[in-house]
Amino acid sequence: MKRAIAMVFLCVCIQSVPAQTARHSITDSTYQISGVEVTETRGHHAVTSTAPLHVLGREEMVGMGITDIADAMHRMPGINLRDYGGAGGMKTVSVRGFGSKHTGVSYDGVMLSDCQSGEIDLSRYSLDNVENLQLMVGDNDDIFIPARQAANASHLSINTIRLPSNDLHPHFTGQVKFGSFGYVTPFLRYEQSVSPKLAFSLSGEYTYAENDYPFTLRNISVATEERRVNSRMNSGHGELNVAWHPDSANRVSLKLYYYDNDRQLPGQVRYYTNLCEDRLRDRNFFAQLHWLSRLGSSLSLKTMAKFNWSASDYRDPLMPNGFNDGAYWQRELYATASLLYAPTEHLSFDYSADYSFNNLNSSLKTDVRPYRHTVLQSFTAKYAGRRLTVMARLLWSLYLNDSRNGESARNMRRLSPSLSLSYRLVNNYDFFVRVSYKNIFRAPTFNENYYFHYGNPDLQPEATDQFNLGLTWQHHFGSHTTARITADGYVNHVKDKIVAMPHNMFVWTCVNIERVKSYGADFTLKFSHRFNGRHAVTADAGYSHIIAENRADSESSDYGKQLAYTPRNSASFSIGYENPWVSLSFHGYGISSRWANNEHYRGTEIDGFWDFGITAWHDFRLARHNLHVRLDLKNLFGKQYEIVSFYPMPRRNYLVTIKYNI
Repeated sequence: MKRAIAMVFLCVCIQSVPAQTARHSITDSTYQISGVEVTETRGHHAVTSTAPLHVLGREEMVGMGITDIADAMHRMPGINLRDYGGAGGMKTVSVRGFGSKHTGVSYDGVMLSDCQSGEIDLSRYSLDNVENLQLMVGDNDDIFIPARQAANASHLSINTIRLPSNDLHPHFTGQVKFGSFGYVTPFLRYEQSVSPKLAFSLSGEYTYAENDYPFTLRNISVATEERRVNSRMNSGHGELNVAWHPDSANRVSLKLYYYDNDRQLPGQVRYYTNLCEDRLRDRNFFAQLHWLSRLGSSLSLKTMAKFNWSASDYRDPLMPNGFNDGAYWQRELYATASLLYAPTEHLSFDYSADYSFNNLNSSLKTDVRPYRHTVLQSFTAKYAGRRLTVMARLLWSLYLNDSRNGESARNMRRLSPSLSLSYRLVNNYDFFVRVSYKNIFRAPTFNENYYFHYGNPDLQPEATDQFNLGLTWQHHFGSHTTARITADGYVNHVKDKIVAMPHNMFVWTCVNIERVKSYGADFTLKFSHRFNGRHAVTADAGYSHIIAENRADSESSDYGKQLAYTPRNSASFSIGYENPWVSLSFHGYGISSRWANNEHYRGTEIDGFWDFGITAWHDFRLARHNLHVRLDLKNLFGKQYEIVSFYPMPRRNYLVTIKYNI
């Protein structure tokens, strides 16, 4: 199969197309030759994409009643979110049953990383500073990307508000959110374009929450009303952005980011006792530099560099002699360069090379101080015609592992092909069929290789194959009505899958499953109609069905059973009405029952649920500026449910947002 894919890749590479002098667009960047600055386009084409692409813009998220990034993930198909409840609960995302370690997350184009666990906690990033979110499954037709982004089965892109603009006046946003269970979050943002070529922004957010929400504890026929304990959260982050356009061919941006979270960990709900005093402090700092340059009429260069430092300090005062205590520090140096060559309007090529160095040390006596050098290279070719778009890529990966004080993990290298295409079925109509294939592998994380009692330096990497077949349709009924429908079916194979099972919020038990097969379907529907004046209605819906089963050993107890924490069915919807008085949105999401382990032991099934909410908002004019007031009623019907076993989610609660823009 891989040889066949490689042969198709070579055929695409050598395909000849007549030369053109004008180029309208190049993948995720847009360039116009006649005196217009080089810019990067954030919104891609979900309908024409060669692989599944889901985009949520800033205004769209307001209309859908979305309050944070985790909430936005519930509204995208194929998503499986791990949520430990409340404002301080860790939130990680998995796509189509692959696991969260297969989902890469980028922040303004640069990949976020956690070499220790391989999972990105989405609760760290504020939605108030975000312009849009993009979820890509497989490799779509964006080719001007770092090799590290291509090295994931799926990719979530978080894009913040763009700078600069021709408006040279200073702009200030002050916002406060407050809600149930002692939740309060002030947010400040200052933005200034010094000139049309230079701008900066400063933003900061602080979050405090008691998280002492009530829940019902049931033990057969006995039910008692309890409250979450040891759940307090203190979190803050600050961000500086600088954007500079020295001329029409260059764009430079700098980001500095710091995050600090000192929280209590509530632990699992147990019968007859809520005793828990676990604490965790997370800190993270990173600096990233991004330079985009047009070197000629057909050649462009994108370079990025990043330094990342993070620390976590876990304390369990109830365990004698600090047996469970542990502090961890990890560092990363990362650099990437991408060269894009577009000889014609229809044909383009990209070569990307990435290098990163990661190391980890801890306070544990068993610490071996592991480190890893990673080299990734990708070569991509794309043909984009009027009806047909084809993208082919080869990714070469090299992982060199070592440690200072003990046995190290094995070195790994792999060549991974991918191919995707979309074809317009009917001329002059946005009706496309798309087909994609991607082969990729995931190196074990430092926890999986070295964690005391759980790590194994001899772990094999996970190898994955993913196939997708889909239809997309979009139509504009006049100038006021738009409808879009997508439908995708997929089959995924994972060899040597490493499954992480939660012991508590900080410690995971790793279980290896030799072969996993998953297949399913995703559907989305979007509709909008704007009436004359200031009235509009919108509707969004999504549904996913997935079967993800162990197919390694027919004699094992978990053979043919759904993987832990993977629901077979999930769905979401929102209906919005914008008007001059009070705009409204009714929304909800739900998932079917699932199991807390792979063996499906009796008593470990987690019930399914639906969570409904209502959002109301209005914009006022106050002293010639805009005052935005919003009320969110969450879990409207007070449903008690769990996403992770023994971590109850909050029942009915509210959130008030007041934002003033100058």
